[in-house]
Amino acid sequence: MQCPLSFEVMTDPVMNAAGQTYERAAIEKWFARGKRTDPMSGAVLEHTDTRLVPNVLVRGM
Repeated sequence: MQCPLSFEVMTDPVMNAAGQTYERAAIEKWFARGKRTDPMSGAVLEHTDTRLVPNVLVRGM
């Protein structure tokens, strides 16, 4: 599955607070730039990189 931020195949997919899945490095880079929103929906997130959850279903694809 392709990451919507990096457009690369995900090897370490994680879900953020909005339930969207991204490659860990790509979403961590997003947060490191000071962004506190979900890149896809624009929703303000309650928390950022401290609570990224591995998406084992996507990793298995």
